[in-house]
Amino acid sequence: MAKQTENGKAFEYACALAIFNKYKNKQPVLFQESPQIQTAKKFYNSATENERRNYYLAARAAIKFIERFEPKLKDHDGDVPLILALQTDSQGEQGDVRDVLCIRKKDGWQIGLSCKHNHHAVKHSRLSATIDFGEEWFGKHCSKTYFDEIVPIFNELRRMRDESNKTKLWKDIDNKSEKYYVPVLQSFMKELKALDKQYPREIPGLLIRYLIGRYDFYKVITNDSGRFTRVEIINIFGTLNKDSNEHEASIKVPVLRLPKKFYHIGFKENSNTTIEVVCDNGWNVSMRLHNASSKVEPSLKFDVNLIALPNSVYASDEYWDDLYACNEEINYLAAEEVLPDFGK
Repeated sequence: MAKQTENGKAFEYACALAIFNKYKNKQPVLFQESPQIQTAKKFYNSATENERRNYYLAARAAIKFIERFEPKLKDHDGDVPLILALQTDSQGEQGDVRDVLCIRKKDGWQIGLSCKHNHHAVKHSRLSATIDFGEEWFGKHCSKTYFDEIVPIFNELRRMRDESNKTKLWKDIDNKSEKYYVPVLQSFMKELKALDKQYPREIPGLLIRYLIGRYDFYKVITNDSGRFTRVEIINIFGTLNKDSNEHEASIKVPVLRLPKKFYHIGFKENSNTTIEVVCDNGWNVSMRLHNASSKVEPSLKFDVNLIALPNSVYASDEYWDDLYACNEEINYLAAEEVLPDFGK
């Protein structure tokens, strides 16, 4: 498993652990046993002491922010235990980008955190000769013209792979961007515009829904060099920020408006691997196409980032050093080595 993936799993565990330590003395809190919990715990425990401290500081800063918006974390209203669960990677492929869940079973309440360790990517979607991205992303089929353009490109990559017995490396291909990335991206952009014309005012919103998933969530992003955690509240369906029986949320979060128009679809300036999709209502998407493996294979992969969000998105940078402002926070940090038992 790649180091970046291991870091991400360890950070997911740190986020769940920070919630556990925050509320364990006020109500029953239970980790939901699963293979993904065990995997994340393993990577957290195998990290260096400094790495674990940074994971935990980043997580604790995020929880300090989130609890202001979610009184049902602290106020259980008799609905116990508070269950903490980690999701499988396959959930993201099915449209649920949340990594850590906080669940109360009686009333069905839950919130989710999407945890990012030093990166902002929201999706890693593939293109190939057989992938109908229109169907997978929007429920609208791509045209025959699109496939007529991209199939020969990917078939050539397949031929290179097969003739080399799967040993051909991307680094050995001259002008790979001009030969493969650029024409694939040009066909992709042309098809995206064609779908938008065929289904007016539908595709921009469907694109954002595909990228952010089927559920509202708190996006939690570490910045180790800056020693802060950025938290963004993605509240499109209005499921976050619910009041408890005892308290109202201290800050009310608006429901976000999805885009209905594309303002611009084109290559990023001075790039032949990245395109930008600019929408109304403040949404701006960056999509970088790359080879997912060092070896040639008949598919290419997007790294997708939301590089601009609506002004109504509530977000904050929470600095780790601010946690030392009160002794209570320091006590929580000292508890990072006290790992919880698991339950069914």
